[in-house]
Amino acid sequence: MAKKYVLKRVNNAGLDQTKMDEARFTINYSHLLNTAQLDAVKALYGAYLVIAGAGTGKTRTLVYRVARLIESGFDPKSILLLTFTRKAAKEMMDRASILLDNRCSKIQGGTFHSFANLTLRKYAKSVGLDSGFTILDQGDSEDVINLIRGQLDLAKLKKRFPNKSTINRILSFSVNTGKKVSDILAEDYPHFAEYINEIHKIGDIFSNYKKKNNLLDYDDLLVYLKDFLLNFDAGAKGLLSTIKFVMVDEYQDTNMLQSEIVRGLTQINNNIMVVGDDSQSIYSFRGANFKNIMEFPKLFNNVELIKLEENYRSTTEILDFTNHIIDSAVEKYPKHLYTRKGSGDLPAIISTKNENMQSKFIVDKILELREEGVSLNEIAALFRSSYHSFDLEIELNKANIPFIKFGGMKFVETAHVKDVLAFLRIVHNPKDVVSWYRVLLLHEGIGPRKAQNILEELSAGNLNISSNPEAVVDKKYSDNIYNLFLFLHGLFQRKGSPTEKAEEVLTYYQPLFKCKYDDFNKRGKDLEMFINISTNYRSMESFLSDMALEPPRDSVTDVDETDNEREYLTLSTIHSAKGLEWHSVFIMHAIDGFFPSAQSLQSLDSLEEERRLMYVASTRAQQNLFISYPMHIFDRIQGFTFSKPSRFIAEIKEDLAEEWLLEEDF
Repeated sequence: MAKKYVLKRVNNAGLDQTKMDEARFTINYSHLLNTAQLDAVKALYGAYLVIAGAGTGKTRTLVYRVARLIESGFDPKSILLLTFTRKAAKEMMDRASILLDNRCSKIQGGTFHSFANLTLRKYAKSVGLDSGFTILDQGDSEDVINLIRGQLDLAKLKKRFPNKSTINRILSFSVNTGKKVSDILAEDYPHFAEYINEIHKIGDIFSNYKKKNNLLDYDDLLVYLKDFLLNFDAGAKGLLSTIKFVMVDEYQDTNMLQSEIVRGLTQINNNIMVVGDDSQSIYSFRGANFKNIMEFPKLFNNVELIKLEENYRSTTEILDFTNHIIDSAVEKYPKHLYTRKGSGDLPAIISTKNENMQSKFIVDKILELREEGVSLNEIAALFRSSYHSFDLEIELNKANIPFIKFGGMKFVETAHVKDVLAFLRIVHNPKDVVSWYRVLLLHEGIGPRKAQNILEELSAGNLNISSNPEAVVDKKYSDNIYNLFLFLHGLFQRKGSPTEKAEEVLTYYQPLFKCKYDDFNKRGKDLEMFINISTNYRSMESFLSDMALEPPRDSVTDVDETDNEREYLTLSTIHSAKGLEWHSVFIMHAIDGFFPSAQSLQSLDSLEEERRLMYVASTRAQQNLFISYPMHIFDRIQGFTFSKPSRFIAEIKEDLAEEWLLEEDF
């Protein structure tokens, strides 16, 4: 008898498109997921853009989709899940394995860089590489650049040339964004714009050095992978034929190279799902391109948009507030976050007389929350820039509230603030050897050996700042040493407040500061904040004592296992807080010119990213949200000036937030 054959329609990947029988699944997906999540999890063939609002279960959705694909009978190795951290990939694979079984651990999961590394080693010949190439980390790259930098005759320039880390940052940013080096210099390092030719030359030598020595840095991994995929030779076709489904997490954070890699991965099997939130695209300074997620529908045919809008984190009042912030965005995927969690208090906008009162209010409110049973671990103070928390750190130490700080450096750890403190400490205590050593090394022509000799003279009493330098600094010392002693002698003799003396130090320090730090234009705000903090003190002794108080922890990795039961308040830049959540959140320094930053006011794209930052900060809160700003701020040139509340919270309706004015001091 002749066999009968049945024709069954398949898609271009050769996959069966018949409807799945829900009875075959061990997991009850429709019961465990909301409607939008279920749509994303059940999606199979074609291109999908999942816009996952803050707190809407993005990770849960990806985990369940992995499990369902495997339950549907697809080979785990045919699934590729790209994330931005190894930890995120491992967490998703572990959760999927617990949800289903160990097959989920066999999918291809990892970061763009780890996937590139494995692929390039396997297909090294196709891309003209030796499979035994060595990967340079950031420090290695900087050291090679420094070697090249040292070989060039830069002394003839008679001006300071950018250091190794700055050069590496410029070259890397250019590769990842496609921006010209000249444009990067003009926007971020205008004081180095004249060195465009030298920087290009270093870049060319660096590139040749890596090729000659079989070295790849992080950027090279992405560049070689992109070229391998888009060249589409036999090796690339062989790889791509094995990858049936591609998923990308946090797609709003991808840069130009990563977007092209995603396109390259789907040339055979056009089954791609990217998950992200355009409203949380806040990393342009790292090269992330907001346009990637906005223009994804143009990259693929018939893209289906799925929105996750049910929030499982925050109260209705907090979500109404955050929806209001993002509704004014110029370019966005419209969405409306909602919750079944219930109601709570309206977000509070608090204006204070000055910055110190803002800090004292936050400390007082934290202590109040603590008495109400809210753990310090469930409270965070967030800020736009690291220096915004400096005054708060001092008040927290006074109140004996332990904290961990993420993003940027703590006040007393920033090198330039340490420099200024060293001058003041010498004047307060001329025997402070540590501060003397730091100050001496700031000066041109003084290395460790010469500094040690001067320290010995100070220790022996042959040099001091209480006497006129003409009497104690003889001709064997250079002019800059004489001028240093002349300055310190004058400062030692004069009476004045901590602010007046700090101002004098800054005037002397400015040329040293600009000579030592390539990014002095960015660090300058820290020094203004230093002066601002000094206005809270009448005596130098109390000022320096408070400055010496060290926060208990540097980062969460420094917390010993034995300290797990201890509570710590979180201080964090908003960039470092993304993806996290707390019961109660304080957003501080919500002032126009600070948040949004002054630099962002020059460009609509930058201003829109600042709006997204406010959205990210607000959506970290589960139950309580407090936004504060000081009405008077210190400007070094104008003194204390009136501030304006951030345009993102100005004139907000009474039904969205309560406004409070704190006039009395604590």
